[in-house]
Amino acid sequence: MKRLTIDADYLSDILKSLLAIPSPTGYTDPIVRFVTGELEKLGLSVELTRRGAIRAVRRGVDSRGARAVVSHVDTLGAQVKYLKSNGRLELVPIGTWSARFAEGARATIFTEKGSYRGTILPLKASGHTFNNEIDELPIGWRYVELRVDALTRDEADLDRLGIEIGDIVAIDPQPEFLENGFIVSRHLDNKAGVALMLAALKAMQDENVETPVASHWLFTIAEEVGVGASSIVAPEVASLVSIDNGTSAPGQNSSEFGVTIAMADQTGPFDWHLTKKLVDVCKVNDIRYQKDVFRYYRSDSASAVEAGADVRTALIAFGVDASHGYERIHMHALRSIAEMITAYLTSDVEIKRDFQQSGPMTGFTRQPTGKAKQELSTDVESEKIDDPAHPHHAGHA
Repeated sequence: MKRLTIDADYLSDILKSLLAIPSPTGYTDPIVRFVTGELEKLGLSVELTRRGAIRAVRRGVDSRGARAVVSHVDTLGAQVKYLKSNGRLELVPIGTWSARFAEGARATIFTEKGSYRGTILPLKASGHTFNNEIDELPIGWRYVELRVDALTRDEADLDRLGIEIGDIVAIDPQPEFLENGFIVSRHLDNKAGVALMLAALKAMQDENVETPVASHWLFTIAEEVGVGASSIVAPEVASLVSIDNGTSAPGQNSSEFGVTIAMADQTGPFDWHLTKKLVDVCKVNDIRYQKDVFRYYRSDSASAVEAGADVRTALIAFGVDASHGYERIHMHALRSIAEMITAYLTSDVEIKRDFQQSGPMTGFTRQPTGKAKQELSTDVESEKIDDPAHPHHAGHA
């Protein structure tokens, strides 16, 4: 097991480059080409599925029982629902996000004739016209519209521009990289995951480290709509670690610092053995970590299992404040996860039975079922009596 040093400048620069490329689900060809080029610069050969999911394999001592790490290149966005008589566009969201975070966003509409710029506005946007009604308008996609920065007085003008129902709309990320390490931007879910994966791969290539089994570097194109890693996991992969955002919010244990290890999401618990392995990697390498459980969340891991992949799954997250909204992360979490990936991929394989897709009971895993040992003080009763809350305490006599 070898924790490698991560090139923080590369990590930051590649994240800026990724954020600059619009990639809402359904319009990911440009970012697929960019990530493919970066993987090739790092020395790996790349395979693409028909629609553009990416697989790059780094050889290990053994090709069996491969380990895979996955992030998604697609982001939230919107789509043209209707050409309105006032020359504006009704929208529907791509992925699950609230229209309250769309209000005021600058955006790009992609058409067959070319792209146009615009702004998403509430239906009643002018206080000089609507007075207090602008604060009484409900929140929802029915109550916003896209104002196109072109001569669009009516539906006919929109039609002349070549804007059609179904056209994809990309939302500007508006990134800020602060000197204190905070990064504020839309689409950090999951451009940050892609960036830290590339940074981890760069560290491994720079050091020319050997791994016990092959590592598959996977990048999916439709995670935000639930498809994710459904068609990219090869049969030789035994374990799949998803890298995505964690929700650092009230009632959650995720953090914008260190590694957040998800124990479960809305699809159920992650693999007990793989999750324990990742925790141990953090402990041995002195990498800060915390655990969390997500109730309204799913990742590429769920898509892979639902598609029939017989793999152990886990989810490693960087804490995001206001996920799917105006997101914020910290570089410490990205660097920590990248370091953890390098340590995990270079660590020994304990479950050799996973080299085969199926087999006898021999070598099958065990989960602890024995009773925990408890050591109680011999004067526990006197300790109870000394407790001011105990009914027999002197103060209650």
